[in-house]
Amino acid sequence: MKRLFVCLLFLCMYLCVQAKTRVEIAEENSPAIVAVNVLKKDGSTFTGTGFVVMEDGLIATSRHVIEDALYVNVTFNTGAISGQAVTLAKSDKVDLALLKIAARYLPSVILGDSDYVLPGQEITVIGNPRRLQNTVSSGLISQVRRKQDGTILHQISAPISPSSSGSPVFDEEGRVISIAFGSYKGEGNQNLNFAVPANYLLHMLHEQHYYPSATVEQPVENTNWWTRFKTHVAKSWAITKRIFLRDTQD
Repeated sequence: MKRLFVCLLFLCMYLCVQAKTRVEIAEENSPAIVAVNVLKKDGSTFTGTGFVVMEDGLIATSRHVIEDALYVNVTFNTGAISGQAVTLAKSDKVDLALLKIAARYLPSVILGDSDYVLPGQEITVIGNPRRLQNTVSSGLISQVRRKQDGTILHQISAPISPSSSGSPVFDEEGRVISIAFGSYKGEGNQNLNFAVPANYLLHMLHEQHYYPSATVEQPVENTNWWTRFKTHVAKSWAITKRIFLRDTQD
């Protein structure tokens, strides 16, 4: 009886929030993905990946992408190049940074709740490996890892190459659940890649008093009833998936 109830609840949530194809995820989110172009203080150049989290020019990327930067700008998939990107915040705990450019009405991503990410979950990554802009790759959440200091990381199987740092990792509903930042290098290591859970990014945004489109809890005064309803449905969907998978494996 319990499993029947869970299955019915799972079906209801599925009808409310259906998975998207990778083609849909790429079409909807590629306009929000940027190449982060960095001129270093020593005169060298570096390119990473970033993505728009707020339509007024707020961009997330990996912290190491902009280390020792003298000048930073971003390139959109249309070929448009921004003016200077200013560093708004850097995380001391994880490999994340926020940039700000002078822009309005930009396409942006939707953040998901990384607390409900599960090993084996399918993912889609959009980035700029080897400066090949808006490259789409796929894989799985290989494992959710906890470091000794308590920091959570997502191990992912999607291919990651130089210039991919800062790439958004999307779940089946097209929400950003983590941000790719690095790999284990060396002979014999294959697709041992890692990403920072999106809730660390959301925490950074809240510290800067930004409240983007997201499916995690936000202060009530910063959301309308429809956003709160969608948040409730999405969180219920994530919880139900977790319960369903656990019960069917018993």
